Amino acid sequence: MLQFITHPTDKLPILDQIRQAVEGGCKWVQLRMKNAPREEIIAVAKEAKEICKENECILVIDDYVDIAKELELDGVHLGKNDMPLTEAREFLGEEFIIGATANTFEDIEAIRHLDIDYIGLGPFRFTTTKEKLSPILGIDGYRDIIARKKAVDINLPVVAIGGITYDDIEEVMEAGVDGIAVSGSLINADDMKAETSKMIELLEKIVEKRY
Repeated sequence: MLQFITHPTDKLPILDQIRQAVEGGCKWVQLRMKNAPREEIIAVAKEAKEICKENECILVIDDYVDIAKELELDGVHLGKNDMPLTEAREFLGEEFIIGATANTFEDIEAIRHLDIDYIGLGPFRFTTTKEKLSPILGIDGYRDIIARKKAVDINLPVVAIGGITYDDIEEVMEAGVDGIAVSGSLINADDMKAETSKMIELLEKIVEKRY
């Protein structure tokens, strides 16, 4: 599974980023507009919803639980300093997807019994798309956390995130994660649509081998 995360950049407006990603076959977009005015986020989210709906693509929004509910998006992704996960589930109800951020095995253990749908685990390496970056995990970090997660039978899907490029995909997936989330490596590609397709093709081959 490939999740594309938007990032404000002079190179490509956010809606164009989403269009290129979904045209390249991406089926999961996270709209991330951390410091933008609320009105702008709502306007972009409305258009993003239409693009994703036309392409049968899931759209979650980073942080803004109220906007997710108001616009009937597919769900929300919450960082450690965003709304508490139990509160978000109470507010949204059962039909919305909730993703949570984790950086350590202890983070995962602390939220394992909560009603969430997946974990964004990272960062894999240093990335400029994230302020206040948590400690870097690297391949060894993922292997260790996934092994410990399996040992205690935690079944929440894990998506690796943070500076991942095409060349990292095979190794990161072999560490045992269920998918990857990318931002800069797609936005900064010469041809974002083609790069998205290339990543998805590789991920599909890896998943096919796995099962």
